[in-house]
Amino acid sequence: MKNIGFLSFGHWSSSAYSQVRSGSDALIQSIELAEAVEDLGADGAYFRVHHFAQQLASPFPLLAAVGARTKRIEIGTAVIDMRYENPLYMAEDAGAADLIAGGRLQLGISRGSPEQVIDGFRYFGYQPSEGETDADMARQHTEMGFAEPNPTPMFPNPPGLLRPEPHSPGLRDRIWWGAGSRATAQWAAEQGLNMMSSTLMTEDTGVPFHELQAEQIRLFRDAWTAAGHEREPRVSVSRSIFALVDDRDRAYFGRGNQEADHVGYLDAQTKAIFGRSYAAEPDELVKDLAKDTAIQAADTLLLTAPNQLGVEYNAHAIESILKYVAPDLGWR
Repeated sequence: MKNIGFLSFGHWSSSAYSQVRSGSDALIQSIELAEAVEDLGADGAYFRVHHFAQQLASPFPLLAAVGARTKRIEIGTAVIDMRYENPLYMAEDAGAADLIAGGRLQLGISRGSPEQVIDGFRYFGYQPSEGETDADMARQHTEMGFAEPNPTPMFPNPPGLLRPEPHSPGLRDRIWWGAGSRATAQWAAEQGLNMMSSTLMTEDTGVPFHELQAEQIRLFRDAWTAAGHEREPRVSVSRSIFALVDDRDRAYFGRGNQEADHVGYLDAQTKAIFGRSYAAEPDELVKDLAKDTAIQAADTLLLTAPNQLGVEYNAHAIESILKYVAPDLGWR
């Protein structure tokens, strides 16, 4: 069995082909898609966070709305760039969204990747301290803290430091780190964070992407065990997977599988390997996906949603995986 959800970047544009024309469309259709996939029996609705772009950004109003309109599925982020975040304010927002959803929030966070604006986090009021990198700053923002209470009689505080409220019990165990390398996967395990591994890694060892990612997952789990954490960690991977079952599928993705990984650069300094995508008839997909060692090693699979194709098509694409592919792989 495997948890299967979708991951949407929430793009919108005025292009003729887009069914998502505005920020309002992106938000409302995100809620509608979450409702649709819950009805289909999927397990999660996840959203990527980008800034200064025509994509989903501030996630917590959306997550709260999805949580209020659904009953069962996990709702999450994959991921929030912590370079832009006030950790205490974020803890309040996340706690509120999780309480509205009844404890279904899966909070995916990370150091982030290159964005639309150079060092965009500086416009949000954050910059690394002298001698530190933006990655260091992201990890510092991840260490959510407590505050010294006001000792005056006006505030009858309990003893000790105060935490951000509202507090949602159990949310701490549902925080994930988006790891783009083997080293960051081990760091996440040491911190007691679940791991999200995406469709790219910022290192290239000459082996196929799925094998490198499977090694990353193994190193994460080994580091988790060595750290002595008591609970079982969770691991997700993201993939673009489309079953060709009707004429629309063939029109959009009928060129077939992207059979090779790609190596490129995220920016001038950061080399990355990008995993392949999958598009084929269901029986061929089953054969191909059975060879993807990283998918097999993960407990959660996030299907990247081409959200500009609209709610109805994306629900169909996800249903096709659930109905025609997942059972033959033992995921359902």
